[in-house]
Formats: sequence, structure tokens, C-alpha cells
Amino acid sequence: MKFYPYKRLNRPIALRVTSASLRLPDGSRDHLDTSAYSIPQRTVALGVAQQDWVSARIGLSATLPPGGNAPDAPWSDLCLLAVLTDGETNVRTAVELRPDTPGSKDWSGSIDVFRDDHVGRATLAVHAVATVDDVPGRAIAETDDDWTVDVAAEEPLGGLRLDVKQVSFSKSARQWLHAYSDVPWIVDASGRLPTVLVNTDIEGFSDLLGGESGGIENKVHEMLVSQMATDVWTAVFHSSVGDLEVEPDGSPVFPTDWQGEVLREMLPDVIPGVHVEEALRQVHRRRTGDAGWVELQTRIHYAAVRRAGASKALANALRGLQQMNRGDGA
Repeated sequence: MKFYPYKRLNRPIALRVTSASLRLPDGSRDHLDTSAYSIPQRTVALGVAQQDWVSARIGLSATLPPGGNAPDAPWSDLCLLAVLTDGETNVRTAVELRPDTPGSKDWSGSIDVFRDDHVGRATLAVHAVATVDDVPGRAIAETDDDWTVDVAAEEPLGGLRLDVKQVSFSKSARQWLHAYSDVPWIVDASGRLPTVLVNTDIEGFSDLLGGESGGIENKVHEMLVSQMATDVWTAVFHSSVGDLEVEPDGSPVFPTDWQGEVLREMLPDVIPGVHVEEALRQVHRRRTGDAGWVELQTRIHYAAVRRAGASKALANALRGLQQMNRGDGA
């Protein structure tokens, strides 16, 4: 624990990546979709485009903790700096963020990542600095969970963190699992992390999930994992919006644990074109109101499929089948 001889905020800054794009050698810009970054894993994978690029521009949104910009705060000249640090190449880049509106706790901006400056992974953090006790440039808050920017990775560390357990559904001490003894897996989103329970009663299923036999079996494995991930993303979204706290004016509040991270990642695809806070309000109104919730299920499924990489898994499986059929016909 660090001690400071001046007043500071007692909660960290929340940092989110909101967009990513690449500047290509011909000067054009390639806007990456949301699969290039994962909010739960706090990782940006710039190798997802699988092409040469000169620089990347990463959009950022940072939220100050309560009291950060209060009129009676014991500091002045408040400034938020996004800092990208690469320990391997000793490159350090800092940019200033701007409040979304005067007096807002939400600040945003972007930072450029130059390909020649990095060989692997860099750390992205946000620091709040201000004048305190007539001393300028004092740090009053920072992020406690930094982001990782990986210039080579093709995916952001696999997306949502999961706890996968293999269980005999018919013999499990969890009595509620007995009713599902004929299904291959169940998603339990009630714990600290979402858990996938894999049913060992399905003969050969666990071996297929865990095996690395090569060939078409690997393609089937990939499809199964993507389907499982789709179910997980769908389940955790519904779990996250199912018991939201609301403010006195009825506005829903983002959960502070993994559920809040899930919502921030999926909402741009569920309610596109609006800020995530407004998207959460619209989802909450539809879920608790008289209309609109059923129609929203298609968007929720779409967001889950994108996070799970189902299209890529299907394409790989179809390619494997075509190659196998050509080989059989030769």
C-alpha cells in the first residue's frame, strides 16, 4: 500500500477501449470490429487484421470515480492522461483525454500506436493529475486494471474468462443437474465467474473437447467451443441485466464486477449507435416494460455470436470438409 502526503481519490479510474483502427501503408484506414478487443480481458489484439499496418488508433473512454470533478474537490487543474508503456522497447506515449461534456465524469480520446515502436505487448493506463496544495502534477487516481495492447496477437486472449468443469450430470452432487443429464453442457452464470459445466455422461464428448488429434476433429472441436462460447455470452448477458440496481430516478447502474464488463462489451452490438449508458437504459426499459424485449433477442444473439467467433469457426470447418472431400475424390 502506498501513502501520499496529500488528498487523493479512494477509488480507481475505469478505462474502456471503444474502437480500434489501423492506418495502412497506402494511407487508408481499416476500422477493426469489436472482436479485436475484449473488455473482460482488457486486451487489444492488433494482429487480428493479419496485414501490414503503420499505426493504430485506439479509442478510449475513462470514467472518474465519485468526487473526481466535484466543485468542492481539494484540487484544481484536473487532467486525465492515457499512457502507453512498452517495457521491451522503452517507448512511452502519453495523450490527454477530454471530458465528454463540461463537468462530466466521463472522458474520452484516442491514442496512436506506431508499429515500428513495438514488438509485442504494451500496457495502457490512465492517470488523473491535478494541482493539490499548490503543487501541480500530483497523481490523484489511476486505473488499477490496466489494458494490454498486443501488436501481434490475432485475438484478445480468447475473450471472456471462463471456469470450465467436467461433471457427470446424472451423478453430480448438484441435484439440479440431474434434470439435464441428456445435454452436453450447461452454463451457470450465478457465481463469481461464469462456469461451463461439461457433461461427462455424453460418451466421447469430453475427449473431443480436449483432444488434439488434428484433421477434421480439430475443426469440429473449434465449432463446439464457439457454440459453447455463444451460449455463455448469451447467458451472462441475461444474467447481467436480470438484477440491475437502479438509481432513485429509475436509471440502471452498471454492475461493478464481471457482469458490468460483459454489458459494456456487448451493448454496442445490442443497441448500436448510442453511448453504453443509454444502451443500458434502453435494454432495461425493454426488459421491465411492456414491449420490445422479445424483439431484442435477435440482437443479443448476434452480439454473442460475434464474441464467440462462430463465423470463423464455421468457415474453418467448411474449409476442412472441402479439403477432405477433394482428398477423397483424388
